[in-house]
Amino acid sequence: MSTHHDIASKIPLDSRRLASLELIAFAGGLALLETPAPSEPAGSPRKLGDRLRARFPGMHSPLPPGRVAVVRLYGPIGGAGRTAELVELVRRLRESRRVPAVVIDIDSPGGSATASDELFLAFKRLAAKKPLVASVRGTCASGAYLAAMAARRLVANPNAIVGSIGVISAGPRLPQLLERVGVSVSVTKAGRLKEAGAPWRDDTEEERRKEQELVDAIYDAFVDRVVVGRGLSAERVRELATGEVWLGRRALELGLVDEIGDLERATEVAAELAGVPAKGAPVRIRRPGLTRLVERFARSTSASLVDEIEARLWERYRT
Repeated sequence: MSTHHDIASKIPLDSRRLASLELIAFAGGLALLETPAPSEPAGSPRKLGDRLRARFPGMHSPLPPGRVAVVRLYGPIGGAGRTAELVELVRRLRESRRVPAVVIDIDSPGGSATASDELFLAFKRLAAKKPLVASVRGTCASGAYLAAMAARRLVANPNAIVGSIGVISAGPRLPQLLERVGVSVSVTKAGRLKEAGAPWRDDTEEERRKEQELVDAIYDAFVDRVVVGRGLSAERVRELATGEVWLGRRALELGLVDEIGDLERATEVAAELAGVPAKGAPVRIRRPGLTRLVERFARSTSASLVDEIEARLWERYRT
């Protein structure tokens, strides 16, 4: 989990999976993604909403009552807009009488410390009202693992990456480079430590001590969340809080997850806790058409770039 510099994590994540924290809003409620239209006997009367959806296919039907809502937490955690959207999503799910339980579908290396803790608090309020289960499909590290501590149960794939309980703050220091290219920086400030972390000079000893104090405080808070969330002693959590990661099976042995399984299993667990059928429904925030178009173009461009880089590296370094 990173501090104010928002260093996502030491763990690489496929750049094709951009952050995706989504919920559909329709007529003041939630909506189901890609809901197949039910078959109806010929001549049977249809409700007004059904007739409108048949005439306007772009409309989304409300989330069927009794379904386990599946919230996606993909990619780095950070950015006030993304975090605020997910917090609002969680609030809607908490207040919706249609939703008996929620599963967090996680594939994230973590990110901003403050954003991760804000998600944890939102998830914690949700878990206090209805069952919340976390499912680790790929990576649940650092800030993502912190957010998952709000869940009642944590289910991980056997080869998922779990852990990285720790905090890092990093930033470039470029005084030698600036001197070499003949660039100087003029600073006017009020406050002794206001320039702390500036890239145009090295930190003073006092500034380094202050930053370490902040990192240690965030680390202690992270450890406390894991102690409560996993029911482990503080001493045991500190033994594990080295910043390292483990595969799902080893994480189970260490007590960092509750069981091995996939998203379907996590949905079954949430349904069992809520006493409803094990049927999940992904949810997202409905964004304007232009925003969705830009995001789709960005994903396509980044995927093409990664493919090209991989192909060239393979040609160069293949044996």
